Amino acid sequence: MPESKRRKKNVYTPEQKMGDRKVARIGSPSWLAPAMVSSFIIGLAYLVVFYIAGPDVPFMNTIGGDLNALVNVGIGFAFIMVGFGLATRWK
Repeated sequence: MPESKRRKKNVYTPEQKMGDRKVARIGSPSWLAPAMVSSFIIGLAYLVVFYIAGPDVPFMNTIGGDLNALVNVGIGFAFIMVGFGLATRWK
């Protein structure tokens, strides 16, 4: 016995709204990596210069008064900590 032809049903596709699409930005801003690396290098260079030629550099000699060594080491490590802070945002 012959089979009857089946009707083809159109597949329902909901209408898409043409609205504002937000594009997700993947990755880091372009300034982040250079700022992070330069902060590490500045902090390390500051500490090296302080320990090698600290008394001979005029502005390193006058910073901090009696706590000269502590303040200069703090400045160097502050730059390094800023670099680590920026490193946490790097993707």
